[in-house]
Amino acid sequence: MVTKIANLLEKYGAIEYGEFVLASGARSTYYLDIKKVVTQPDALREIGEAIATGYTFEMVAGVAVGGVPLAVAVSLASGKPYAIIRSQEKDHGKSGKIIGDVVGRHILLVEDVTTSGGSALFGVMALRDAGACIDTVVTVVDREAGAETLLNQSGIALKALVKASDLIRGQQKKGTKGRN
Repeated sequence: MVTKIANLLEKYGAIEYGEFVLASGARSTYYLDIKKVVTQPDALREIGEAIATGYTFEMVAGVAVGGVPLAVAVSLASGKPYAIIRSQEKDHGKSGKIIGDVVGRHILLVEDVTTSGGSALFGVMALRDAGACIDTVVTVVDREAGAETLLNQSGIALKALVKASDLIRGQQKKGTKGRN
């Protein structure tokens, strides 16, 4: 599974080299554009099926924007409902931070990329505040930059379909000019 997902990430150009500032504020010599990959039906289907068959849960959730297509794909592959966690609570209409009934359900949170873990922790806390049970976050790619430690401190296991070091190593073995 890891190799198949890694191959899809490579096929659709998920790894770019240069100088980047990440959402966490950290600087990096490479960027992982998973959103570019999940816009491809074959890649999104494969990722959704890998997560749906690899984990136990009652409902899947994703933080807007990157986690939403993943949550939908996992929902379709598993036949289980999904929830969307807004990055900011609405102050109009029905308001609320979460779309979907998560109360008392065992939720699996999905992420496209984890770096420091801030976005994943935000999702975990929003779900817990809404009455959900959550103990696992699955990310397509973990940049291995602190997310696992941060989540573990809150009793959450981080599971990665692929680790950034495997992708970067694979690119460097093929002669890609990357620094890192």
